[in-house]
Amino acid sequence: MSDKVGKGVQPIKTPITNEDGIDFSIIELVFFAYRDFTSDPDKILSDYGFGRAHHRILHFVNRMPGLTVAELLDVLKITKQSLARVLKQLIDGGYIVQLQGPRDRRQRELYPTAKGRELALDLARPQSRRIHAAFEGIGHSERESIAGFLKAMVDPELRTQIDKPGKATGNEDGNQ
Repeated sequence: MSDKVGKGVQPIKTPITNEDGIDFSIIELVFFAYRDFTSDPDKILSDYGFGRAHHRILHFVNRMPGLTVAELLDVLKITKQSLARVLKQLIDGGYIVQLQGPRDRRQRELYPTAKGRELALDLARPQSRRIHAAFEGIGHSERESIAGFLKAMVDPELRTQIDKPGKATGNEDGNQ
């Protein structure tokens, strides 16, 4: 295969460094942590023909049963079109049910089914094991610092969403 270089374009053969105060070591740690954090669920999802979008929808519908489609769109920051295909697959597959809102018939509320709850837990277990292993041997204050750092990574105007999971129904531990 021949090299493909545009006319007058020269390759840069040195790695990018911490120029302009960019902390590439932390950026890479986030990339690698995300890669590994999502790898176990990705394997499970592939058995179902699902992807990460399915995982995110299952996660939030299970954490906030009764979440409306509009609220889910706001949490995921995706378009209706992006959500529609994936949500249809989850509904058709029996993982999520969509019910008419009790106060506003135009609203569509989303609830997990037993099948959807089981899959959400199957996806969360390896992630939980990975988190517990990473936290092993560190103290409460370090754990709080990590949680604070992760929360600070979320856009300030969206941080209120962090407090919503499990609290929408007043049920933080997930028991029915």
